[in-house]
Amino acid sequence: MKKLLFAFLAAALVIIFTGCSKINDSNGHLVVKITDAPFPINLIESATVTITKVEIRKVGDGISDGNPFMVLWEGSEKFDLLELRNGVVEELLDVEIPAGEYNLIRLYVDEAGLKVKDGESYSVKVPSGKQTGIKLFVEPGLVVEGGLTSELLLDFDLSNSFVLQGNIDSPAGIKGFNFKPVIRAVNSSKAGKLEGVVTDKDNVKIDQASIVVKQDGADDISVLSDANGYYAVIGLLSGTYSVVASKENYETVTINDVKIVSGNKTVLNFVLQHK
Repeated sequence: MKKLLFAFLAAALVIIFTGCSKINDSNGHLVVKITDAPFPINLIESATVTITKVEIRKVGDGISDGNPFMVLWEGSEKFDLLELRNGVVEELLDVEIPAGEYNLIRLYVDEAGLKVKDGESYSVKVPSGKQTGIKLFVEPGLVVEGGLTSELLLDFDLSNSFVLQGNIDSPAGIKGFNFKPVIRAVNSSKAGKLEGVVTDKDNVKIDQASIVVKQDGADDISVLSDANGYYAVIGLLSGTYSVVASKENYETVTINDVKIVSGNKTVLNFVLQHK
């Protein structure tokens, strides 16, 4: 059984395994969604990726040819990552999948596109992404069990995946981009959510404040607040983090020892002072 689902989350690819019906407890369902990390959105009208295939690998189960990949979906779907911010996701597929542990995703991206506000549109083909796929290891591995729900988040880091060429301070100065996909794969069943609002001392909401989540031994994760000052970071593994809020012409604020608990939401608001 396979069906496509489309709904909104933030900028990243989310894969959700859900328990199947009681007809066959050896299978479950896989739902794939898209979301994304921040980008200089004040200059960009759209930033798209076209996905053509998704595969997954089961942890070695004695099959003679090693750990083969299972094709979950083939087609052609374009996603605008700028529409997927602050906890918004878009589903790609919902497919039945055998129970077991899975530790590697292979994502095939055919093309990436960028449209500058009041400017040009650019696109690049992604030969390696189309032919061999982008390999994403899932840590910890994702266990799918009949009747139970597991979730996997694949998060496109837009700011690092689209490397702008030219002067990024002006739409007229952008000459194109290189696409070097940076994606993190998170077992969401082991993860929580961080959200909050960024304001100044007069309680005025601050748009496009940068929120960076840091943890020793891990890559930084960043988002931008929206026009209401709201931000959200999904797919954070349980643990303790430092969170930094900054904005041009404001003092930077760092809060340490922020605890994230799987399956829970942590609320962390920031008040920034003008310099």
